[in-house]
Amino acid sequence: MFDLPIVDAKTESGGCCSSTPQPVAEESRTRRRLPKWLKRPMPSSEMAFTSGVIEDLNLETVCESAKCPNRSECWAQQTATFMILGNVCTRPCGFCSVPKGKTETVEEDEPERVAEAAARLGLKHVVITCVTRDDLPDGGAEHFYQCVLKVRERTGAAVEVLTSDFMGNRRAISRVVEAKPDVFNHNTETVPRLYHRVRRNAVYQRTLDLLAQVKEEDPNIPTKSGLMLGLGETIEEVIETCADLRAVGVDMITIGQYLNPGPDLLPVERYVPPEEFEEIAQQCHKLGFSMVACGPFVRSSYHAGEMVNDMSTGTVISSVK
Repeated sequence: MFDLPIVDAKTESGGCCSSTPQPVAEESRTRRRLPKWLKRPMPSSEMAFTSGVIEDLNLETVCESAKCPNRSECWAQQTATFMILGNVCTRPCGFCSVPKGKTETVEEDEPERVAEAAARLGLKHVVITCVTRDDLPDGGAEHFYQCVLKVRERTGAAVEVLTSDFMGNRRAISRVVEAKPDVFNHNTETVPRLYHRVRRNAVYQRTLDLLAQVKEEDPNIPTKSGLMLGLGETIEEVIETCADLRAVGVDMITIGQYLNPGPDLLPVERYVPPEEFEEIAQQCHKLGFSMVACGPFVRSSYHAGEMVNDMSTGTVISSVK
């Protein structure tokens, strides 16, 4: 086991990656040992096959770009979360290590390459996320649509999308819904009080509106959202945010520990102990979520297929430590 190389001075998340983060004070850059519950196995040679497929097909993954602490485990099991629309995000959020700056041309053959990778890896549940592309008229919605169709056609696998907010463009959101993904995920990331610091250029109500629209247009598509803890939120704020998500019909929720991926990004304010995650999970159960994954290493796409399977069999609480 080893200490994660976190600088304690936050993408999904996982996921889709808002103004340039402020430099972190020098005294916040010092390293310290992490709590015992934040230990992960050393990378293993079993990751090589997954790495080879990703490299051969010239694909991006949020696993690498967002420096996910679960990459070793997931890649050793031949699973990965594909990140489409390039590797440069138009929103430099304060928590995310995905590169920010001048965006890249959308590669028209990317849907086919994602489908091929899913086939080579033998995936039964494919998670596709993206960088945020506010420079595109539809935010990349058509590209998402094509990826879902190509993966399903090539593999027959279930497909989960983890999208940006498309700047609230209802037509763009509808286009992704038309692909009928097996899960529609959009991360809330943090409590509304912290949006100005954590998700600048994002709007809390816009996130709720997107998730509500998906349910309005196709009630049969399970919706999902995720939160990070350790950025200065209170448990009361977390529960209130979860209640807001349930009020717009969100079925599944993931809640994990924020781990700082770089010295110029937001500091970790607190490492939340496992017992607090358990308490929050129980509160989410009471709110009526069909599936809850709550624990230090939980991420939006971590064990995503298992979450869907558990939901279909009636399991309510899934606490991943």
